[in-house]
Amino acid sequence: MSIYQELHDRGFIYQETDAENTKKLLENDKITFYVGFDPTGSSLHVGHLLPIMAMRLLQQAGHIPVVLVGGATAQVGDPSGKQSARPILTKDEVAANAECLRQQLARFISVKEGEAHFVNNIDWFKDMLYIDFLRDIGSRFSVNRMLAQESVKGRLEAGLSFLEFNYSILQAYDFYVLNRDLGCRMQFGGQDQWGNMVSGVELTRRMAQQEVYCTTFPLLLDSNGQKFGKTAGGNNVWLDTSRTSVFDYYQFWRNCEDSEVKKLLCFFTSLPVSEIDELARLEAPQINRAKEILAYEATKLAHGRDEARKAYLAAGNKFGFADAKGCIATSSELINIKADKNAGFEDLPTATLPASEVEGEGMWIIKALVAAGLCGSNGDARRLVKGGGAYIDDQRITDVNMNLNKDNFANGFIILKAGKKNIKKIIIG
Repeated sequence: MSIYQELHDRGFIYQETDAENTKKLLENDKITFYVGFDPTGSSLHVGHLLPIMAMRLLQQAGHIPVVLVGGATAQVGDPSGKQSARPILTKDEVAANAECLRQQLARFISVKEGEAHFVNNIDWFKDMLYIDFLRDIGSRFSVNRMLAQESVKGRLEAGLSFLEFNYSILQAYDFYVLNRDLGCRMQFGGQDQWGNMVSGVELTRRMAQQEVYCTTFPLLLDSNGQKFGKTAGGNNVWLDTSRTSVFDYYQFWRNCEDSEVKKLLCFFTSLPVSEIDELARLEAPQINRAKEILAYEATKLAHGRDEARKAYLAAGNKFGFADAKGCIATSSELINIKADKNAGFEDLPTATLPASEVEGEGMWIIKALVAAGLCGSNGDARRLVKGGGAYIDDQRITDVNMNLNKDNFANGFIILKAGKKNIKKIIIG
C-alpha cells in the first residue's frame, strides 16, 4: 500500500490544496515535510497525537519530517479555536517548553541525523526588524482575506488583539523559510489550521516561485462532541507521567467507547488496517480485547514496552482480562503477554494516608475516599457508598460509617475503588 493510500484509509486526510500532486509527491519522491507545535506547555497531551502519528507513518515511508517548535509563535498565540487570548509566556518559559516537547516527540519518530530536522522559529524571527517584516512580508497579505479566515471570524465578536491577528502571517513565513532552507514541500496540521496553512502555501509561491502543498487532518472529537484527549472530568491526558500516570494513560484508551475502537486503532497504532477491520467487528464482550490492544499499543508508543506491559497487567488484575487465553488473533505483541495475577499492583496510582489517621478507631471511609482523590466531597463519597460503587480489595463497602484502621493494611496496602474505572493503591505514610 502506498503511503498516500494508507493515510487515506486510516482517515488522516481531511483537506488538501492539491490532492493529485500530493499523491504523486508522496508516492514517487522522498520529500521533506513539516508539522508545527507551539510550546505553550511543558508537555504534549493526547490531543497532539494525531499529527504525530501521521508524521511517524510518513517517516517510516522514507519521507523526512521537520518538527517545527514555535518558539516565536508561542509568544503571539494562535487564535484558532480559542474563545479568548492565551496567557503570554516569557521567553524563558517558551524555551524550556520547547526542549520538553523535543524530548517527548523523540519517542515517536527517529531523530537520527538525516532522518529528521528539529527547528525553532525563534531562530529566524528573533533578529528580524519590524519595519522590514511589514514591508517585505506584511505587504503580501490581504486584510480582507485574513478577516475571512475562520480562526479570525470566530474571535471578532469576543475580541481579537492585533498581536494574535499577526499569527497567520508568522506561520505562513515559517513555510517559506523551511522551503528556502530545507527544501520543504509540504505542511501537515489540524483542520483548524487550514487558513494559516493555505497562507503559507501562497506566500511561498509568491516569494520563492515554488509549488508547495498542505494537507489537514480531521478534528478529532469524542462521542460527546468534545475535543478528544480529555478525561471524563475534562482534564487533559498528558504524556508527562508526573501529570498523568502510565496506568491512567493506559486506562484512558482502554475505556474508549465501542464505536470509537476502529477509528482510534487506525490513528494511534501501527496495526494493519485489514487487522483493525477484523478487530472492530468484534461484539461485546470480545470488543474489550480490541480496547486492550489499543491501550497497550498506544501506551507502548508513549511510554515504552515495559511500562505498557505493567499497565496492562495492573488493569487486567483489577478489572479482568478480556482475552486471557489469547484466542483473538492479532499481530500485537500483547498476545505474548500472559496474565499474571501477582503482577501490576506496584504500578497502580498511589495515595498516602497519614499514619495518625488510621490509629485507634481509624479513618472514616468517607474521609478516606476524599483524601485518596476518588471523590470530590463527603457528599459525593456518601452517594458512592450508598449506591454500591465503593470497594476495598474487590469487597463492596456497604456501611457508610465504617472506618479504615491498621488491620486493613496487613499486606502493606489496600486497593480502594470508586466505580469500575477509578482505582487507587492506598498506603500509610
